Amino acid sequence: MKIKLALAKVILGLSIAVGPLAASAQSIKVTLTGAQEVPPVMTSASGQGSIMVSPDGSVSGTITTTGIEGTMAHIHEAPMGQNGPVIVPFTKTSDNVWSAPAGAKLTDAQLQSLKSGNLYLNVHSAGNKPGEIRAQLKP
Repeated sequence: MKIKLALAKVILGLSIAVGPLAASAQSIKVTLTGAQEVPPVMTSASGQGSIMVSPDGSVSGTITTTGIEGTMAHIHEAPMGQNGPVIVPFTKTSDNVWSAPAGAKLTDAQLQSLKSGNLYLNVHSAGNKPGEIRAQLKP
């Protein structure tokens, strides 16, 4: 009986220690529109994509835009209805395609903001420098 109890403690300890490592990357689908910008932008432009966030905060993914000549794309930190600072600048990888750069990583505080729904992705244009299309990241 003592051996079984000891074995159970070891297995429980291993599952607790390994548990966080076993978590997989989170895929977040996004649809960017002008209506989500702050203030809202009247535009026919849109964007679609998928952002992956690993448990360690590593960020990858791409968005594809239509109807916009994007000048910049970023992940920002702010709740819906507010604007906030850039935390992950994206790179234009081809016409109308923006990608998270290699090595992009959220801090622990930014991961908490993601879980709370307080990160967003937007694409800027020459006509709408603060941002033309936006999507809140909802895990």
